[in-house]
Amino acid sequence: MPLMCAVHVIQSMDKTTLGSAAILGIQEATNLTANQYNWLGTVYSLGYLLFEYPQSLALQRFPVGKWLSINIFIWAIALACHAACKNFAGLVVVRFLLGVSEGSITAGFLILSSMFYTRREQTLRFGYWFLMNGVGRIISGFISFGVAHIKTAWFEPWQWLMVITGLLTLILAISFWFLFPDSPTNAWFLTPDEQTKAVQRIKARLENQTGVENKHFKMKQMIEAMTDPKTWLFGLFSVLSGVTGSLGNQQSLIIASFGFTTFQTTLLSCVPGVIDILTIYTAVRLATRRPNSRAYVGAAYFVPAWLGVLLVILLPWSTQAGLLVGIYLSVVHISGFVLALSWLNSITTGHTKKVVTNAAFLSASCIGNAVGPFMWKAQYKPRNYIPWVIIGACYVVCPILLLVIRAVLARENRLRDAEPINDEEEDYAPVIEGITEDGNRVEVDVDKEFLDMTDRQNRNFRYIL
Repeated sequence: MPLMCAVHVIQSMDKTTLGSAAILGIQEATNLTANQYNWLGTVYSLGYLLFEYPQSLALQRFPVGKWLSINIFIWAIALACHAACKNFAGLVVVRFLLGVSEGSITAGFLILSSMFYTRREQTLRFGYWFLMNGVGRIISGFISFGVAHIKTAWFEPWQWLMVITGLLTLILAISFWFLFPDSPTNAWFLTPDEQTKAVQRIKARLENQTGVENKHFKMKQMIEAMTDPKTWLFGLFSVLSGVTGSLGNQQSLIIASFGFTTFQTTLLSCVPGVIDILTIYTAVRLATRRPNSRAYVGAAYFVPAWLGVLLVILLPWSTQAGLLVGIYLSVVHISGFVLALSWLNSITTGHTKKVVTNAAFLSASCIGNAVGPFMWKAQYKPRNYIPWVIIGACYVVCPILLLVIRAVLARENRLRDAEPINDEEEDYAPVIEGITEDGNRVEVDVDKEFLDMTDRQNRNFRYIL
C-alpha cells in the first residue's frame, strides 16, 4: 500500500504539471496557441487509450510489479524531457509517451488489489491510493510555488518543475523494481506461511470467489466481457466522467483568470487536493460501512459538484470568492468515479474478463479525457459557458447511470436467488482428473474459486451493490 500510494502521489503530480507549467510560462516559451495547449491534453489521453489494452495484456503475461516498474521509469524520462522541448511537436512526443507509460498503473493496481484484498477491503484500498491524487495536487502546488521564485536566465521555472518531478518519479521507479511484489506468492514481506494464508483468505467462497491470478488469456472470457451489459453501462459512465476530467489542465488557468497572481494561483491550486482527500476518504468509508450503498454514495457526491457548476455559471465575474468555491465544489465528483472503479473490479470475476473489463473502463475514461479539452476554446473565454454546461450535463447523467447499474445488478441477484441450488456449473466440474508420477489416475477436489470462473458462469456469485 505505501508504494501504491506513492505512485498515485507522483502520478497526480505529473498529470498536473502541464496545468502548473501553463501559469509558469510554458505556453510563451514554446509558442503554444490555446488550441495547441488543449491538444497536449488530448495527446496524453490518446497515448493512454491506444496502449491501455496492450498494457492490460502485458500485465497478464508478465510479472506485474516489474512491468509497472519499467513503465514508471519510461514515464520519468518522458516527464523530465518536457524541459528540453522548444515547440509543440516536441511536447506532443513526450506527452504521448507519458500517456502510454502511465496507462499501466491503474490497470495494474486493480489486478494487484484483487489478488491481495477481499472485495470488502478493495473499496477502502482503492479509495486510499486514489485519494493520494489529492496529496499529489498539494505537493505539486507547493513545488510550483517554489520554482516560481527561481530566477535563472538559462532555465525557466516550468522547466525546473518538469525536472524536479521527473527525478522524483525516477527514484520511485527504482524503489518499485526492488520492493514491489508481483503477487502474494512472492511478496518478500510475507513469510511462506503468511503467503499461503494471503492466498487462502482471497479464495473464501462467501467473501470473494474471485481467485488470485491466471496467466492464460481466455478468448471466451474476453467475449463475455464485451457482451456483458454492465461493461457498457460502466463504460458510458467512465466516458462522461472523463469529459469532466479536462478541468484538471484548465483549473490553474481558470483560477488565474479570476484576477489572481501567479504565486496566488499556485497556492490556491492546492485546495482541490485537500477536497479530493476529504471527499474520497468519506465516500469510501460510507460505502464500506453501509452495505450495498456504492451507487447511492457515488450519486450523492455529484450533487455538490453540480452546484459548483451553477455557481461558476451564474455568479458575477467580480465575485472571486464565490467563483473559487464553485471551482472547488466541481471537483467533488471524483468520489463517484473512484467508487465506480472499485465497484466494477469487485463484481467481475475471471482473470481475463477482469483485465478486459478494467481496460474497457479505463479506455472509456481516456476517450472522455481526449474529447474534453476541445471544449475549452478561446472564443468561450473568460466565462466558458459552453464547457461548463457540458460538464453540468455530465454531472446529471453520471449519477443516474450509477443507479441504473445498481438496479440491473439487483435484478440479477434476485434471479440467481430464485434458481434451484446447483453446485455443478456449466462447463466446470469440482473434480479434476490427473496422473501421478507412477502413472496412476487420480481425482482431486478443486474449489470453484480457483477454476477461474467468471461472474456469469458461477451462479453462486452475488453482485455487491
